[in-house]
Amino acid sequence: MKEQRPLVWLSAAGARDQQNPLLSAHWSIHSFDMTEPPPFALAGSGRARVGVLDLSVYPDEGTPYLDQWIEAFRLSYWVGLLPASPSEDSRLGTLISRHCTDYHHLPLDADRLNTVLGHLWGMAQLHARTDFEPHDSYQDAALEGGSQAIRQARAMLRRFAKTHEPVLISGESGTGKDAAARFIHRHSSRRTQPFVAVNCAALPLPLTQSELFGQEGDPLGVSVSARRGRVDAADGGTLLLSGIDELHPEQQSAILRFLQEGQIERVGAARPHKVDVRVIATTARPLKNLVETGAFRSDVYYRLGSLEVQLPPLRDRPEDIPVIANHILANTHTTFGARKLSTPALQSLAQYHWPGNLRELQNRLRQAMLLSESAMIEPADLGLAELGMAVPGQAGLTLEAFRARADQQALSCSLALSHQNVTAAARILKISRVSFYRLMDKYDPHHTRSHGGKHHRSHQ
Repeated sequence: MKEQRPLVWLSAAGARDQQNPLLSAHWSIHSFDMTEPPPFALAGSGRARVGVLDLSVYPDEGTPYLDQWIEAFRLSYWVGLLPASPSEDSRLGTLISRHCTDYHHLPLDADRLNTVLGHLWGMAQLHARTDFEPHDSYQDAALEGGSQAIRQARAMLRRFAKTHEPVLISGESGTGKDAAARFIHRHSSRRTQPFVAVNCAALPLPLTQSELFGQEGDPLGVSVSARRGRVDAADGGTLLLSGIDELHPEQQSAILRFLQEGQIERVGAARPHKVDVRVIATTARPLKNLVETGAFRSDVYYRLGSLEVQLPPLRDRPEDIPVIANHILANTHTTFGARKLSTPALQSLAQYHWPGNLRELQNRLRQAMLLSESAMIEPADLGLAELGMAVPGQAGLTLEAFRARADQQALSCSLALSHQNVTAAARILKISRVSFYRLMDKYDPHHTRSHGGKHHRSHQ
């Protein structure tokens, strides 16, 4: 018997009766109440790719937890279930446009809904198979985890996905920038349109124009055949310029007109033509610094950098390492069978500073799977001891240490968001100003003191 596919059903209390026996025959339905906050771990729905956002019963005051649920599941597609047309209720219409690929009215047409869900499931599987070639397991889990740093990055990526503006994703090598670009595409209105990636470092200078914009063919077919460029292939969808900091100045000039006017001109063509492409660029080096040194054109930078997000390095999110490491192990197949990480091995991973970030983590785990002589990977298998790693279990990897790091990150981020205004920062964290100062005293005895809402360095 074919295994049932998991289906998330997110509804307000009292709407569970919409689930139809026909759906239950094809899907393993996991129901959740959107009026309650999501738990830390969502049991049973880990393989789910699609979900139903049941808005047939939706509180007049809404629910403050809906975005948290959507963020927690990170499904590929949602289908809305509505009591009436979204044009009749602007509130529900807004929710559908923000979160859903499709929507259905009540009474429920289970056959139609089942067909749509099945199609979206297939699309999600297709994307999962083709997103990363050659496959880097760490890319699939690059944005996973509950650290403050990655949650903030995910929230920003989700906000940017709602626009059509270019996005610049910066971060050290191996932090998952390509995964972030695909995250934006999957959560945008272009999600069903093409996603085309261009590796800028591998783009030959003499062939830049033809590779990106294509070329017209010889009418007689004697010398040159017509070729469609990468930008053309992304028409209607998203174009990823991966590693744009590697572009030669001449190549930067070649893409400027496209960025400014949304037009491309094929090699040998008589006139340009319009394309509708959303551009996402990634860089491992700060483009602003390259502009200052003359290595990158300022006009290209300003076209790309209006919306910018920086991905955190792995050393700034050690609490996410177990999730990412276990994902990599589960998706790495060897002739020696499955492997798991021992507690000391996990401690070693969390204590290492990871200059190569997620890519280095993946390489060490794959090596450990081959070197380990048992089903359990130990610290020695990871090869970290030879790098001067401390012995697992030392002070610094305790619950208290993790809580302190989270508190310090919260203080730093809230002050940055509030432009160093303590009152506003405390409001962001939903704590009193006194509590905010108490935390500042705890982690920095020489911290800045308030003066008219702003804070400045104390002189003691």
